[in-house]
Amino acid sequence: MCRNITELRGLEPAATTEEIEAAARQYVRKVSGIQKLSDSNRTAFEKAVEEVAATTVELLAALPSRRQPPKTVPPLRRPEVRERIAARGTTTAS
Repeated sequence: MCRNITELRGLEPAATTEEIEAAARQYVRKVSGIQKLSDSNRTAFEKAVEEVAATTVELLAALPSRRQPPKTVPPLRRPEVRERIAARGTTTAS
């Protein structure tokens, strides 16, 4: 179901808080069907992201080390993705 969620276990260096939250956010988006937050769904959505991220941290800590690293590089470690995020941050005025 969530083919776009990158494997975080076994990364060197270990998965960051930002990477774990991004994976949790992708998962919650997928299962909820919510792509754009509104005032009516923001609280429930963000709570779910926090809970999934916390559970992910616990899971990664409890699992044994991997013998091989994941096959793909997490998106947040890819220069082109970081550039897109930076561009959005500078063009979006809140």
